[in-house]
Amino acid sequence: MEMAVRVESLRFAYPDGRVALDGIRFAIAPGEKVAVVGPNGAGKSTLFLHLNGVLHGEHTGRIWIAGMELTDKTLRQVRARVGLVFQDPDDQLFSPTVFEDVAFGPLHMGLPEEEVRRRVTQALAAVGMLGFEDKMPHHLSLGERKRIAIATVLAMEPDILLLDEPSAGLDPRARRNLIQLLQRLPQTMLVASHDMRLVWELCPRTLILDAGRLVADGPTAVLLQDEALMEAHGLEVPMLAPAPRPEAPIPHTISAVWK
Repeated sequence: MEMAVRVESLRFAYPDGRVALDGIRFAIAPGEKVAVVGPNGAGKSTLFLHLNGVLHGEHTGRIWIAGMELTDKTLRQVRARVGLVFQDPDDQLFSPTVFEDVAFGPLHMGLPEEEVRRRVTQALAAVGMLGFEDKMPHHLSLGERKRIAIATVLAMEPDILLLDEPSAGLDPRARRNLIQLLQRLPQTMLVASHDMRLVWELCPRTLILDAGRLVADGPTAVLLQDEALMEAHGLEVPMLAPAPRPEAPIPHTISAVWK
């Protein structure tokens, strides 16, 4: 099976010498929903910025997206297939209306008006925000703005979604609605989060990063209940109901790497 994401020996250091990623290696199958957890400074955001090519060129190691290696020649194609949703939706919403925000990406792809309108309608329908086209984004609630931010990425029709702390700041109802939305989306998904209940409910598989290293990779239901593992890496075991079963078996072997 061709992996949606494959990373081999990825290493990256910032100009001050701080190593942010130290030999990261993993693969993700198409359609998987995978959590990326770890303490602040673990390397989660830096990893995401590599997967969509923002930090391309300064790392060692190799990255493949849908079988295509990330290189100077493929950078534009990779960016088109990987959508990044920031923690703060205001980092992505800057237009006077919802329609203009969601249409921004397709318009700059040079698509005809009919196709742009189709994509906007489809993206807003996917996040439950049809009818908000003429609203001003800054007048919406945080939960609504997060949905619109996701729609701006979906309008680009990516194969892979990277979500950075998607539930941050949400009240319980908005958080529940967001989880249900993300469960319905068909894209391969990596979710960086400190919200362990979201991780438990949404992602059958979890990667744990700490100090730039991948210290564990395995079933969420196993890793999140391993008190020694969680405590060793600055994480808390959540109070949880029984783990939901994934809709389909994970199609490749996953094993813990923490020791």
